[in-house]
Amino acid sequence: MRTHHLGSTTSPTQAHSAQPALGPEPRAECCLSGPGISSYASNPEQAGESLRGCLEEALALVPEDQHQETPMFLGATAGMRLLSQKNSSQAEDIFAAVTRVLGQAPVDFRGAELLAGKDEGALGWITVNYVLGSLVKYSFSGEWIQPPEGTLVGALDMGGASTQITFVPGGPILDESTQATLHLYGFEHSVYTHSYLCFGRDQMLNRLLAALVQSSQALRVRHPCYHSGYQDTLPLATLFESPCVHSTAPPDLTQNLTVEGTGNPGACTLAIRDLFNFSSCTGRRDCAFDGVYQPPVQGQFYAFSNFYRTLHFLNLTSGQPLATANATIWEFCQRPWKLVEAAWPGQQRWVRDHCASGLYILTLLLHGYGFSEDTWPSLEFRKQAGGADIGWTLGYMLNLTSMIPAQAPAQWRAQSRSIWAASVVFAVLTLMAVLAAAVAQLLWCQERHGSHSSGRPQP
Repeated sequence: MRTHHLGSTTSPTQAHSAQPALGPEPRAECCLSGPGISSYASNPEQAGESLRGCLEEALALVPEDQHQETPMFLGATAGMRLLSQKNSSQAEDIFAAVTRVLGQAPVDFRGAELLAGKDEGALGWITVNYVLGSLVKYSFSGEWIQPPEGTLVGALDMGGASTQITFVPGGPILDESTQATLHLYGFEHSVYTHSYLCFGRDQMLNRLLAALVQSSQALRVRHPCYHSGYQDTLPLATLFESPCVHSTAPPDLTQNLTVEGTGNPGACTLAIRDLFNFSSCTGRRDCAFDGVYQPPVQGQFYAFSNFYRTLHFLNLTSGQPLATANATIWEFCQRPWKLVEAAWPGQQRWVRDHCASGLYILTLLLHGYGFSEDTWPSLEFRKQAGGADIGWTLGYMLNLTSMIPAQAPAQWRAQSRSIWAASVVFAVLTLMAVLAAAVAQLLWCQERHGSHSSGRPQP
């Protein structure tokens, strides 16, 4: 089985091998070089062609005699949601182009779909808990059981255009629009999930720069999140193309903009905070930002995608305390661009944004989602879990193929009863043997002690 993810930043392809009763196991992932699929709005045919390399890699993993029976799915997320808002005909042209390419492949192509943000969040949560084995357990009594509620892990995902938070809250979910009810392995899970469009990493960076342009009212902008000594020139028009950018554009978009870095993490944090509407949640404990309802976070969370990539670059994915994470990001932001450029040659385009991304992640987690110094240790920044890459794509595949059944997998349980019974018998016999050996050793020691005390010679 294969699934294609058409996102705003990258478009990975994943191949999965099927496991009876427990679903597909991730085998490989191919990430396309270049931008996300939504960037081909002006050249939709190229969007389809960009998939060919990963398609060939995925086909090589499947035995040729199984190609025709191998299902393939295509899912698009926030980047395409934004393009659909901006120009629905361009989005339709991209879908048509990639459908033509994938439809020519010697597999069972099941079609393309534009995912809602709520679905994207829920599917990421399913993926994390599936690969961790948190959705169902096989008990010593030979039954499938639901693990304790506290073992379920929350999911934090951040792409280029949107970010999602999904978890099981400690009480009822009061806003039905943020509730997803999932029936998995015979158990019902009620999860809170919300997707924030325009709060993905790339769109945040665009909105940040556009706000700085608006406040400076000049074609030369001093950027506090770029390192001191950094300078670049870019066209104004591309900055204000996104539907996420609501700042007032300069009258002449044909001009170029010059950006100079100042390396000021304090000013950078203030500029990032202005991208949120925190005042709309003043006095409300069950509110994140922009007036969006959210119960208090609880339990363990896995943060992946751009959460992981940013903090991995900063060497902050090993459970460092919040104070260390904050100090490390500030120190990086204050490094002169000359030193940063020398330390990461050829990566200037990506490295320049890690200061803003790091401070944005801290702002989102602490002031947005409501994590604190006490709950910071519950956050794990991961690329993988259970040996599999984390993302919504595996959950998407599991859902479309019904390989996580709504009912408990009774057939698999029945097939395993003999194995379970043999294991129990073996364990009991082993325990009896150990106890017998211990009793024999005790009697032998007592006999030796008695012969010492009576003065009889030892054998």
